[in-house]
Amino acid sequence: MSYPGSWMRALFPIFSSENLSIEQCSLNPRQLLKVRVKKPFRFPWFMEMGSAQIAALAVCVCIFASGAMADGQNVTGDGSRPAEVRIGALFTFDSVIGRAVRPAIELAVTDVNADPGVLPGTKLSIIMQDTNCSGFVGTMEALLLLAKDVVAVLGPQSSTIAHVISHSANELHVPLISFAASDPALSSLEYPYFVRATTSDYFQMGAIASIISQYQWREIIAIYVDDDYGRGGITALGDALAKKKSKIAYKAKLPPGASSITIQDILMQVNEMESRVYVVHVNPDSDLTVFSAAKSLGMMSSGYVWIATDWLSAVLDSSKHTNHDRMELTQVVIMLRQHVADSDIQHSLLSRWNNLTRNERFSSLNSYSMHAYDSVWLVAHAVEQFLSEGNAVSFSADPNLRDTKGSNLQLGSLRSFNNGEKLLEKILHANFTGASGQVQFTMDRNLVHPTYDILNIGGTGFRTIGYWSNFSGLSVVAPEKLHSKSLDSATNNIQLHGVIWPGQTAKKPRGWVFPYHGKPLRIGVPLRTSYKEFVMQDKGPDGVKGFSVDVFKAAISMLPYPVAFNFVLFGDGLKNPSYSDLVQKVSDKYFDAAIGDITIVTNRTRVVDFTQPYAESGLIILAPAREVESNAWAFLKPFTFQMWSVLGVLFLFVGAVVWVLEHRTNTEFRGPPRQQIMTVCWLVYRRHT
Repeated sequence: MSYPGSWMRALFPIFSSENLSIEQCSLNPRQLLKVRVKKPFRFPWFMEMGSAQIAALAVCVCIFASGAMADGQNVTGDGSRPAEVRIGALFTFDSVIGRAVRPAIELAVTDVNADPGVLPGTKLSIIMQDTNCSGFVGTMEALLLLAKDVVAVLGPQSSTIAHVISHSANELHVPLISFAASDPALSSLEYPYFVRATTSDYFQMGAIASIISQYQWREIIAIYVDDDYGRGGITALGDALAKKKSKIAYKAKLPPGASSITIQDILMQVNEMESRVYVVHVNPDSDLTVFSAAKSLGMMSSGYVWIATDWLSAVLDSSKHTNHDRMELTQVVIMLRQHVADSDIQHSLLSRWNNLTRNERFSSLNSYSMHAYDSVWLVAHAVEQFLSEGNAVSFSADPNLRDTKGSNLQLGSLRSFNNGEKLLEKILHANFTGASGQVQFTMDRNLVHPTYDILNIGGTGFRTIGYWSNFSGLSVVAPEKLHSKSLDSATNNIQLHGVIWPGQTAKKPRGWVFPYHGKPLRIGVPLRTSYKEFVMQDKGPDGVKGFSVDVFKAAISMLPYPVAFNFVLFGDGLKNPSYSDLVQKVSDKYFDAAIGDITIVTNRTRVVDFTQPYAESGLIILAPAREVESNAWAFLKPFTFQMWSVLGVLFLFVGAVVWVLEHRTNTEFRGPPRQQIMTVCWLVYRRHT
């Protein structure tokens, strides 16, 4: 049957193309009764019709319109294959991602319809709606799209719109397959009909946290757009950093669509903070405004670290020709890009892509293009399985969507997909290889094997310094080759290749500077009058010097974050101060810490914490130092007379016992008494020495 407007023009001349628009002809019967004519009717016989004739005419219109709508939407109620299946696409046409995915969707629909093994006898058609970079417009366009009885919607592109229309998808049982909405919160059980056909930012932030941990930075500053996309990603980044013993020191929020002046003001505040490691997570349509502002403020120089999420690779990959000025703004930036392995499908798509976009205002092929291409095939495979099992494509009125009295919202035009949960099940159980790689979902509805390329921008291009995947972490080996038995183990142990950092240096930046503002620590130093090698007053910048001072400054320099401090002398300089009083000052928070040759004793450990000892004297004996005249009998002084007497008796007793035992058998113990006494004394002496 032809389009509704054709039979109405043939049956009733009053419904000519001059009087009724095509959009109005696609409305439901109730809406047709309220339709407005664009021009006055030019048929005088209509003016002569009575009220009864007009009522009869309206009834005929309702009957024919109802039949035409059912046929136009290819609704089947008997399980037979429909002649056409409609799917929708919801994205911003004139955007970085939109210009990249539109030709991919068109190519995919053409390929599906040309493949006899998928949807034989059924045509797959696509209805595209432009969200125009607006949450409100996007929501309205989504409702208009759902009113056209589509079995699935590709999109939305925006995470913000996805949060809103997911509730409509839940109510109408229409699956949403998004190729760009990466907010991790969309994986919530609150949105059962949302299917993410791209990689969640949960994994991307895990990759960034691994990079930060690799270079041993402990604090970073997040610069992000303050919408669902930005907030969701940065929340995931904070959780990932916490697992790596790092944290976000400050969150710099950019208003959506922020001007360059607003961005400069925010970056000026950020530049006064300690951390010099910046993670930028903004929308691709913001272009390179953040880096342009940073360059004008001198924040792309030595000592800074810039890490961008995959929005930057989407911007740069979408450019057909290398722009020197654009590349100059992003020099030495580290960025992520969704990894796509080389394949025949990808090469074939690229060849046809170049022919299609040669004379069109479309972007170059990027990862979002391939995810959009695979999304069409994902729906096609799912619909094929859905129909093969005898399921019908049918819609019915939703009793929850009723217009209240006096309402012009016309919610009755939204109809529920009767077997939407079955189609959703087929989508989630898909398993095929597409242009972006393996298309298969985990239990939490994320794509399997999330992987990212880690790129370092330099010159007029960028080079791959490594990869990240959720099963291998950082590696210089492509994820698809990790299971190869011929890998060199020495190469596989390298996590990342060398990076060119801001300032065109290969030396890793420290990642922080001493703060311009803030209260420095007060370090107590005893003003000694003796043993000045440990600490002593000095005329240098610190005011003190010595071994303890050197140890403290060396320890401070090894910290991965800045610490400002001032040395404060304790004592009058006339006598050595009380170290117990110095420790008590630390306990009372008059000093934040104290350094010096402070002995660790029990009473002091009860009120303050000590570092590990860095100097010790070992076990010593303290004795009064005084001069005593010595003589030849000084060796007798260690023992008393009684002790010497006991030693003499023991000496004679041992000698007597030896003589008794040896006299009968040993000839050495015989002879004159004088000789025997000398022998006994010699033997006892030898035994004791």
